[in-house]
Amino acid sequence: MSLPYKSLASFFLLFSFSTKGSTLGEPRVLWGALGRDVNLDIPNFQMSDVINEVRWEAEGRRVAQLKGKNQYRLNQTYEILPNGTLKIKHLERSLHNIYKVIIYNTSGTSVLDKEFHLRIQEMVSKPQISWDCSNKTLTCEVVNGTNPKLNLYQHGKYLMKGSGKIITYRWKKLTEAFSCTASNEVSEESDAVAVSCSGKRMNLFLIAGFCVGGGLLALSVALIICYTYKRKMRNGEGLEISTRRITTEEGGPKPSHIQAPPAQNPSASHPPPPPSHRPQAPCHRPLTPAHHVPQRHQKRPPPSGTQVRQQKGPPLPKPRVQPKPPRGAAENSLSAASN
Repeated sequence: MSLPYKSLASFFLLFSFSTKGSTLGEPRVLWGALGRDVNLDIPNFQMSDVINEVRWEAEGRRVAQLKGKNQYRLNQTYEILPNGTLKIKHLERSLHNIYKVIIYNTSGTSVLDKEFHLRIQEMVSKPQISWDCSNKTLTCEVVNGTNPKLNLYQHGKYLMKGSGKIITYRWKKLTEAFSCTASNEVSEESDAVAVSCSGKRMNLFLIAGFCVGGGLLALSVALIICYTYKRKMRNGEGLEISTRRITTEEGGPKPSHIQAPPAQNPSASHPPPPPSHRPQAPCHRPLTPAHHVPQRHQKRPPPSGTQVRQQKGPPLPKPRVQPKPPRGAAENSLSAASN
């Protein structure tokens, strides 16, 4: 019985897979960048009609499966492409593992069994080059990256390398062009600079000059402010003293806390003489031709606290008030005198 050419080719393909997949050997190492996607390609494999199932496992657990037109995946992280490749999305450090692929033919026989060891690294950042003219040293440093390897070049000529995140080179003869390369298994970055010490010294001198000039300017402004403030204070004190002097010379109002002594009542200080025991004759007062207006006696102000304290002791006798003569008797006496 003759087989078609296509079936014969598939038979030889299955035979070759069976002989290669019979022994696993060492896992193939694949590298993936942290946060990126990675594809686990199956080497020397091509999909055909005799392939019935492609199964991917991690630690004995199925993570993705392609059987006919049906596809299974553990979660959104895994996906099987049409050629049987396993795609892992958004790599995390926890996805570092050994992945195994098993391929079955239509009869259910395993034709391929292979392991892949996936390792994950963080991509390196761009290196930073700095130098110190006083010490004649140049430094290349990288901030991010897993297990970076640094290589330093001068005018394209290799100088040195390092396995850490920083290397330092001490030059004997300075030339301008330096370049540094940082790399690991998943990425590579480089940077180049033109080193010049004359410009850097000039910049240091300029910075020092600006600092000194700024300090002197700030000190001058502070002195001017202090001088102006003291001068205003002195002018204010002189103006206050001159104002007090002018007020004193012009006889201005006395301060409120200085009070004038109270006026003394002469009648209170000199008591009236005691009344005499002799009777006094009534005196006749002449009448003026004009209407006589009796004078009203003004009331004396009440004695102050000082006077009250001075008049302590027995009360003084009141003076006698002489009675006024009757109006008729005075007129008769005047008429008699005129006759």
